[in-house]
Amino acid sequence: MSQILIWAILGLVAGVIAKALMPGKDKGGIITTAVVGIAGSLLGGWLGSKLGVTTETGGLSFLSFATAVGGALVLLLIFRALRVAV
Repeated sequence: MSQILIWAILGLVAGVIAKALMPGKDKGGIITTAVVGIAGSLLGGWLGSKLGVTTETGGLSFLSFATAVGGALVLLLIFRALRVAV
């Protein structure tokens, strides 16, 4: 249970940092930021493990945090591109 809470907090922080690095008019508030951050954490962790940058077991480290922020940035770019296209 504590692992899920750590993931959620890491995802929220990653989402906030991703939005700060890519400012703009995005719909959604803290919930959208949390969802993008948590999904970005999962995406970044998965990609990092497949590329050999991080391990699948994860853990809280600078590298896992950096991959979470990177994943959140990628998802934010996709989210914005889809919003513009529609």
